Amino acid sequence: MPPELTRQLLWAALLGGYVVGVLLLTWLPYRWMVARGVEPIRAVYYNRKIVHMAAGGIASLVVPLVFTDFWLPLIAGLALTALTAAAHLLGWRMYWFQTPENANDVKFALMWALSVALLWGLLGDPWLAILPSLYLAFGDGVTGIVRNALIRRRSKHPIGNLFMLVVCLPLGWSIGAQAMPDMALWGALSAVAATLVERYEFGPIDDNVLITLAASGVLLLGAALG
Repeated sequence: MPPELTRQLLWAALLGGYVVGVLLLTWLPYRWMVARGVEPIRAVYYNRKIVHMAAGGIASLVVPLVFTDFWLPLIAGLALTALTAAAHLLGWRMYWFQTPENANDVKFALMWALSVALLWGLLGDPWLAILPSLYLAFGDGVTGIVRNALIRRRSKHPIGNLFMLVVCLPLGWSIGAQAMPDMALWGALSAVAATLVERYEFGPIDDNVLITLAASGVLLLGAALG
């Protein structure tokens, strides 16, 4: 096996183990919050955002640094999608961040895998490829924490979108500029689009899907026009 492939397989295994470790270890903050009087469902939603940032966000940032193409991230993302889906379907639900009401965690993993692969394949730049995933991880993560703390329930209050824009706008501008100078503005526009659509859900089409589609569409449009 070529040394470079061996190195990337090792990184894929390490990142996969890290993400699964985050999923399991978030049982600890769940127990800590519940023991201090936080409603279990609110603790679940805090934990979801911890998973967004600690698992999805950190893994996204590592991807362009260690992988030379999108195939291993795609496979790893689909494997995580299968794992979280199996937890729902087979009665292994990780109750400290998964709920029977929805499978948003599964959609997060699926959209992460598909968007990274699609954008990397079409745009040829790994940093642009992870941009929608960063919005999902850090932007939507901060949004949920702010709403949970201030509104004290799962909601789509606009205060969350304000904080999301504060997080996403510099990410979009700086990563767009790093990829290619004329993509800075389109990166910023993708952040605005992601922030605007986060407030909406249409049945099974949740904010994970809408954020990814909106941000990816703006980036692809910018690359085409540029």
